[in-house]
Amino acid sequence: MQSVIQIHPLDNVLVALTELKAGEVIEHQGQQIKLGSDVPKGHKLALHALAENEQVIKYGQAIGHTLAAVGAGEHLHAHNLKTNLSDLDSYSYEPVDVSLKEQMADRDVMIYRRPNGEVGVRNELWIVPTVGCVNGMAKQMIKRLEKEEDLSAIDGIHLLEHTYGCSQLGDDHLTTRTILQDMVKHPNAGGVLVVGLGCENNQIGAFEDTLGEHGDRVRFMVCQAQLDEVEYGVNQLKELLAEMKQDKREPGKLSELRFGLECGGSDGFSGITANPMLGAFSDYLISNGGTTVLTEVPEMFGAERLLMSRCKDKETFEKLVAMINDFKSYFIEHKQPIYENPSPGNKAGGISTLEDKSLGCTQKSGQSQVIDVLHYGERLKHHGLNLLSAPGNDAVATSALAAAGCHMVLFSTGRGTPYGGPVPTMKIATNTELANRKPHWIDFNAGTLLEGVTMQEQLIKFVDKLVTLVNGQPTRNEVNEFKELAIFKLGVTL
Repeated sequence: MQSVIQIHPLDNVLVALTELKAGEVIEHQGQQIKLGSDVPKGHKLALHALAENEQVIKYGQAIGHTLAAVGAGEHLHAHNLKTNLSDLDSYSYEPVDVSLKEQMADRDVMIYRRPNGEVGVRNELWIVPTVGCVNGMAKQMIKRLEKEEDLSAIDGIHLLEHTYGCSQLGDDHLTTRTILQDMVKHPNAGGVLVVGLGCENNQIGAFEDTLGEHGDRVRFMVCQAQLDEVEYGVNQLKELLAEMKQDKREPGKLSELRFGLECGGSDGFSGITANPMLGAFSDYLISNGGTTVLTEVPEMFGAERLLMSRCKDKETFEKLVAMINDFKSYFIEHKQPIYENPSPGNKAGGISTLEDKSLGCTQKSGQSQVIDVLHYGERLKHHGLNLLSAPGNDAVATSALAAAGCHMVLFSTGRGTPYGGPVPTMKIATNTELANRKPHWIDFNAGTLLEGVTMQEQLIKFVDKLVTLVNGQPTRNEVNEFKELAIFKLGVTL
């Protein structure tokens, strides 16, 4: 196995594929480089000597500038490398031609078809609380139902637990209601019981009146209006369950589904293995008429111009500019530094600046045209590559992707994370060490791209695995019963 990699021909840095020691001599394209310092796995070293204030190039783009002169073979990281980013930026629409190469054929899958024309990859019974203080009663309902009914004919029963709905005002209240309403209408749910208390701001009556078309498999209850709220709720669940037991998987195509693209616990290999693989998958799916969604807006900062150049028209470009600058303004309004990123874990994994992180993160979008830009809580309307406004908080972003209508979230990670969202959350390791160390967290290992596997071979293996998960094999987060709903609480920087 090689010891370093140069990601792009224009790069003046190499990425260490193994732990490198000071004094060690490595060879790159016939060049002998003596290491001036230790370089941890996944971190960068200078390909040649760099002057103070010289631009550092990775992925073919500047990721910052040097704070002092750096010799060839020296470790380049947060101690001697600084972001080029400042506060708000101005942008101009400079579109580039986007044309995808011929892709593999679409894949057959087995999915649930809903009466409204939607499709789902799971047939689950959900309890959606309008307020956090009914969570305990909902849990009692689930325990009763599990004792009294055979649930083997469905894919599970789940409480979308949260702590909000009480004493929220204005936009904050409306945001909570919108996300919960999005989840009520999600096609992975074959039946939904909406449970309120009765005195909360998020009233059941207003919730139902503003929900829109929802079919006949959504029930509503107010706990304060029932003599025995658990008994009443269990009876409602039993009625839904009886209808859901008639649902069967039917033939479909992978391109009928919507996939969220996300990363968390990223490392220096994220932009080399898992994220480019997800980009290749996104292009493949879109070429067959499918839909993918990229989110985590703060992790687009520094790479946003690449996305802007791929917007289908000026209107879409202007929506993207507004999304980027609105998020920056949000940080400024709350007196938070816009570019206090990457996280400590990212830095430990080899990511030095926000540009470094963002250029790696946006690899997940592939090369497809940007079709639409969505507000937080807005549902998908168009096939193709969509961008969604949400913070760089893993749980909030995953929930936002689910609320937008994604059937699954494809989540790359270099350092590992066990959690999952309301929809199946497929965990993709960026390196083999993580995949071997945390097999109970990880669904797929993209690290073999550094071990001789080609991108095309990896893409085929990935799609094969994804099809089995779509068809009902549980993801690791489902096996571990980690299914969390997280809502963006306005006024708190995430």
